[in-house]
Amino acid sequence: MATTTRRSLPPLERIIRPTGTAGAARLHELARMLERVGMSCELETPGGEVISAGSGTPAFRAIFKDEEALRTPFTEFSLGRAYVDGHIDVEGDFLAMLDMRDAVGFGAALGQKLRFAYDLFLQAPTKVNDRAIHEHYTLGDDFYLTFIDKRYRFYSHCLFHSEDEALEDAAEHKLESMWNALRLEPGMRLLDIGGGWGGVTEYCGARGVHVTSLTLVEDSANYIRRLIQEKDLPGEVVVGDVLNFRAREPFDHAVMYGVIEHVPNYRRYTQRVWDALKPGGRVYMDASAVKEKFAISPFTRHYTWPGQHSFLAVQDLAEELIFNGFELVEVKRETRDYELTIAEWARRLDAAHDYIASGWGEEVWRAFRVFLWGGKHAFQTNRLQAYHVVGERRHDPGPRPGAVRRFGHYVASLR
Repeated sequence: MATTTRRSLPPLERIIRPTGTAGAARLHELARMLERVGMSCELETPGGEVISAGSGTPAFRAIFKDEEALRTPFTEFSLGRAYVDGHIDVEGDFLAMLDMRDAVGFGAALGQKLRFAYDLFLQAPTKVNDRAIHEHYTLGDDFYLTFIDKRYRFYSHCLFHSEDEALEDAAEHKLESMWNALRLEPGMRLLDIGGGWGGVTEYCGARGVHVTSLTLVEDSANYIRRLIQEKDLPGEVVVGDVLNFRAREPFDHAVMYGVIEHVPNYRRYTQRVWDALKPGGRVYMDASAVKEKFAISPFTRHYTWPGQHSFLAVQDLAEELIFNGFELVEVKRETRDYELTIAEWARRLDAAHDYIASGWGEEVWRAFRVFLWGGKHAFQTNRLQAYHVVGERRHDPGPRPGAVRRFGHYVASLR
């Protein structure tokens, strides 16, 4: 085994001329980049040489295990990919390691950008949604249930009344918030867009509300059907895309938890929901959000959310709701709630490493680890935000402006 030695960096104003391997020289370069954003850590070469960055106590050690790791470009995507593929390991504070984002670029490839543009502008959105959903959500119920809450099984953020509250209690608060905002009562009919693992069906069905769950995933549909049968709940499941959905009769209200991220066409979505509701019916939506639509890291686009996935742009959704016959009732920030939720998911995923790695593979566990801890980091640093939005359907369908009028609005906004 190679002997581990420690080499500290000279002050930032000095030029480094490393005397070790070419790999050590590259890691010196990375260490300098990390120092500039205030990080303290250690980088280890395949030969065991340790290079220190920063003057404080190292928060983590990144171990570059082979020559391929040393050739990795210093971008968020490439370093993340090397970790998923096992060329880089991380010991210590994984969350602190994600501060590397401040020092390196995204690293999006041209091909990835072109594929996103192709999916967005040249493919039917329902076809792209179906493919993307099946790439992410078909690992089997047992996989996701290792880290989401055990009571209502939400794969979207829960609502915490206190920061030390159990995730399962926060999941119930999420449902309470929706129930109160929609003013639900026994005997009403609720459309649940993106049924997940039946949390809405279980909670609302037990209180006398008939829930129609709309989902694209057969595993989800089968899970909810079993839940309805076993608990004798009033409800049904429809397999299909909300962009194609036609209600047999209008619903009293609708809920959409963590699904708007998969539906970037807000205009078509709001029209479909308006058509599906009675006048005065409300829709409750929550989601992770960005400040600018389509902003997403290339790692997330490659490993987590392919296709047209776009975090919520709340300002764009608000415009489409108003244009298409809705009145905004409520917009509430829930960024900290999502941060707490995804941090607990990440801890549970870490605890289930052996189970997940043996059943689905080490690469899947690593990719989801970056996804979950990366989400915690993004909410913590305001890269991501979260909101819930409530809209109420009015009698008229709204102005529903076409392309010409929208262009006029855009020109006027430039004054």
